[in-house]
Amino acid sequence: MSKSLNLYGGLALGGVAMLTAAYNFADRNVTPMPDTARVLGEAPASLDMGFMLRPAVASTTPSDGPLGIGRVALPEEVTAWDVDVRPDGTGLPVGSGNVLDGDELFQNACAACHGVFAEGVDNWPKLAGGEGTLNRDDPLKTVGSYWPYVSTVWDYVHRSMPFGNAQSLSADDVYAITAYILYSNDLVDDDFVLSNENFTEVTLPNVDGFFVDDRDTVELPVFSQEPCMENCKETVEITMRATVLDVTPDQTAAREAFQAEEAAEAAAEAETTEETTATDTPATEAPAATEAPAEAAPADDAAAAGGDLDPELVAAGEKVFKKCAACHQVGDGAQNKTGPHLNGVMGRPLGGVEGFNYSKTMAEMGASGTVWGPENMAEFLTKPRDYVKGTKMSFAGLRKDDEIAAINEYLKSFSQ
Repeated sequence: MSKSLNLYGGLALGGVAMLTAAYNFADRNVTPMPDTARVLGEAPASLDMGFMLRPAVASTTPSDGPLGIGRVALPEEVTAWDVDVRPDGTGLPVGSGNVLDGDELFQNACAACHGVFAEGVDNWPKLAGGEGTLNRDDPLKTVGSYWPYVSTVWDYVHRSMPFGNAQSLSADDVYAITAYILYSNDLVDDDFVLSNENFTEVTLPNVDGFFVDDRDTVELPVFSQEPCMENCKETVEITMRATVLDVTPDQTAAREAFQAEEAAEAAAEAETTEETTATDTPATEAPAATEAPAEAAPADDAAAAGGDLDPELVAAGEKVFKKCAACHQVGDGAQNKTGPHLNGVMGRPLGGVEGFNYSKTMAEMGASGTVWGPENMAEFLTKPRDYVKGTKMSFAGLRKDDEIAAINEYLKSFSQ
């Protein structure tokens, strides 16, 4: 018993000694709290001013932040953050940029995502096209069809683009890229120069398609009323069913289609095996229609192309064709890409490349006997969407007659 008492007594005395030492250390070394701790600070003079957190250092100086932390942003900090541009031109820096410079900048900084002609790549946004689609169930909302103000374009490019390297463009670069986007939407000519001086003179087609948000006065009073929980209508009538609305999948039809597809694949595989066994030679797989190399143009097509070639004009056309090369190929081994190959195009019926998926209008025009020649090719290149309604080609068109003549001559050189 005496040994236990001695043990417990020693532990108790040791604990008291440790607590005493800890108290003395804290009393001498820990900074005391101020007598009065302020929880809420004074509100800043302007509610628009931002606040920055400051280092957590010991201080008895009251903070000027609303929660007792931070400080009012300095004027130069506000200036650095205030980069937005308004529809009336407020916030625009002095500068200018033209369509041609914007074309080059766009190809280098934007085309990888938005396409050579601002037509979009994969799921990246389309910036051009969509004219007349806003009344459809699946509208194409682009700068030309939907956006209300040029300032939205300029501000977004300046603030957030290029993707992954935001705010790396100069003001003149942004003016030039904005000018090229306007040109891609057929809103300005290729010699257009956009600047802070003429900025407000450019009006987008859908400027009147927006209105001030009035939900606080129109919808809020309706939805803030006491909700009806029973006997809200005298009668209840079923007006539509899910199957009619095409909400519920037709599993039977889907299953039958899948089984038919499997049977067709099995039959094709069996036929290939049978042919291989009969000839005792391996079957050669035919290349896909969309990747087949282009054949030389027939003699009649070459005659339709018309006459001798102008070497200088052909050379000029080769340079202009760079605007088309993202979608079309010509020359040896040319294949279909986003657009069909153009070997033998002069003298060929519209929609005449076998295996390429043309727009309905293009295919119908070719079936009715319309053939490509210098005149209608020039008309098409000037404004593709006017010559072929519903064409899938997103290119807005060439504006200079000499470029169109050069392209015609260049294409003729691959049709003889």
